[in-house]
Amino acid sequence: MGAALRAVVIEDEEDLLDLLRGHLDRHGYQVSGFGTGQEGLDAARADPPDLIVVDILLPDLDGREVVRRLHADPRTGACPTVVCSVLDAEDLADLPAAAILAKPFGKADVADLMRRLALPRAEVEGN
Repeated sequence: MGAALRAVVIEDEEDLLDLLRGHLDRHGYQVSGFGTGQEGLDAARADPPDLIVVDILLPDLDGREVVRRLHADPRTGACPTVVCSVLDAEDLADLPAAAILAKPFGKADVADLMRRLALPRAEVEGN
């Protein structure tokens, strides 16, 4: 089996973080979860992952600012960044994100996201 793909998920709601972790795990991603924008930003910059998922409503840095900083940083600028939010897509159109994952979401929504972004899928036993 090849090396696992890595994802950073920045989500302050633990149940949603766990849900995303499970869905991304099925696609072969090893997920590191962070509950604040600054923690996730620091982690992504320190070791750029294959995918970053950012909630918009975070307790410290606004998710919009996190996405802008990730996009502007040469270490993470090329990494696909997905915005995960209950806000309308039109309200997020100005962000330099690869895609928007609307809350609530399910397994099929995450699978569709992976197809739309043509993200790699690691070989996972049982898939």
